[in-house]
Amino acid sequence: MSLPTGTFTAPSALPAKPGALPGADRAVAHTLLNCLLREVSGPEHQTAVVDGDLLLQLPRRGVVLRVALRRASLLGAHRFTGPVTEQRGGRWVEVDWPRLAEYTHAELSLRTGVSNEEFLEQIASSHEGVSAGLAARRARATGTAHTAPSPPAPAPAPAPKWLADYLASEQSLLFGHRFHPTPKARGGDLADWSAYAPETASVFPLRHLAVREHLIAEESARPDATAPLDRLGDVPHGYRLLPVHPWQYDLLREHPGLRAALGRDDVIDLGPGASPFAATASVRTLYDGDTFLKFSLNVRITNCLRKNASYELSGAVALTRVLEGTLDDLAARFPGSAVLREPAYRSLALPGPDGRPDLALLEGFGVIVREGLARRLLPGTTPLLAAAVADEYPTGPGHISRLLEGAGPKRALQWWRTYLRLLLPPVFAAYFDHGLVLEPHLQNVLVCVDDDGMPARVLFRDLEGTKLLPERHAKTLAALPPEVAGPLAYDAQRGWDRVVYCLLVNHVAELLAALADLHPHTEPALWSEVRAAVQEFADRHGCPPRLSALLAGVPLPAKANLLTRWERKADRDAGYVPLTSPFTLAEHVRDLGPRTEAPWSAAG
Repeated sequence: MSLPTGTFTAPSALPAKPGALPGADRAVAHTLLNCLLREVSGPEHQTAVVDGDLLLQLPRRGVVLRVALRRASLLGAHRFTGPVTEQRGGRWVEVDWPRLAEYTHAELSLRTGVSNEEFLEQIASSHEGVSAGLAARRARATGTAHTAPSPPAPAPAPAPKWLADYLASEQSLLFGHRFHPTPKARGGDLADWSAYAPETASVFPLRHLAVREHLIAEESARPDATAPLDRLGDVPHGYRLLPVHPWQYDLLREHPGLRAALGRDDVIDLGPGASPFAATASVRTLYDGDTFLKFSLNVRITNCLRKNASYELSGAVALTRVLEGTLDDLAARFPGSAVLREPAYRSLALPGPDGRPDLALLEGFGVIVREGLARRLLPGTTPLLAAAVADEYPTGPGHISRLLEGAGPKRALQWWRTYLRLLLPPVFAAYFDHGLVLEPHLQNVLVCVDDDGMPARVLFRDLEGTKLLPERHAKTLAALPPEVAGPLAYDAQRGWDRVVYCLLVNHVAELLAALADLHPHTEPALWSEVRAAVQEFADRHGCPPRLSALLAGVPLPAKANLLTRWERKADRDAGYVPLTSPFTLAEHVRDLGPRTEAPWSAAG
């Protein structure tokens, strides 16, 4: 199985009416407003819904903002429409995204007492990323997209029928996380980015290096785990093949240690490989139809420099090895789910001045092997990225509006009921039965649907966010090097917050919102189905106290992406803001009509 050569473009990836999508200006403004609502003005009770508009005050900056609501939300995750305006001189005046970014910068500076000189640049970078994605989409729709020449390659084997729609879903996220202030911020030059970005439907060959065997660093959880790397091409005797993301090779090619190794033939640059790989939603994880390869990229994407740290390389293989029995148990108990393993990594171990492997090269050229999809799919099903299914706008063939096209509320509720019982039980069982924290946010889950668009299986991926509870895995963690064991562990509360956020706030709430867009009056019923699914699991598993509290309506933790970015924290150290649980509200709310009074004067 392999991808077709050349730039991949699936006709079904383009919506019937591309013009219905918002422009970059409007999308960036709405995303900033989402963040302010969730993390700043909302928790400080500086918001109100009045006559179908959201009013939002920045109390320290002294600004009152307004935007029309396309649909109100029980969770406060409203859908906006039209421009953002501010009250100025007794009138409502439109606020463009740069001014809104400046207001946000000023409010956070006054609130925290510190400044962040990178913040406005990162928002501008995100705007540039959204603009580039929209432009590439228009070019593909009009047939003017540039297609890069492909390397000579043997005729590919016939691709499975699901592959085109799957890749289109991975490459359809034009706007990114709607509760992150800089969801499309990308480091580096835009020309470099666009050559390798999923939004531009990028397909390209890897750079192949031949490395002397004694200079290879690798670990494997099973004997054949590195085979996907070795079969990519031939190397001279005494060497091993190391594939490299071509963008990363350009970033590291002038490293003195690498230049010296190339000069003495310890490393041989073999040039581009023959097999094309497609960019997936994470940018640095690529897929050839058989295997996922997760590369390092010395580029900041949203929050972080996206390189595989040495402990992450070893940690992925360690988790695959020690969790083999646990993951097999979950798959047997919940056959509607599976976890993609990461059984190997390979990198370059060139000695530095101190005699130890140069860390910049070890981490910079580290590649993690992740299982492909074929062995985990049910016959006749199509995998789709959950983030694409749940997108606010129908940007890909797997969007929920396409899966349920022409269906009424009854069918939508049936779809939802089926999906929840595939998604929730294995995540809860992993935590309560195995002390395992999965990270099932929208970009880490694939929804496998049958020919009728109904959910048949879910696949969880990316072990980087998977953690162990120390009280359940003390021996396992003690057997690992401390630098590997530390990042693999979360305490019970931290792990639970991560599970609830990823599962219910990031994933379930956003997919529910996309369903509610189709049938707005069903939102309370949709949340009731979520509560029923949680209750069903709790009843079968002795209702652990954490689930009892969840069912009772304790606040849900929402990751504070805006404040994390402002404070320049690592993602691992991100805090949470509490959201009023919709579980109890859904039982009582039947009318989401606008409130007529604000808790503060609209005049500020």
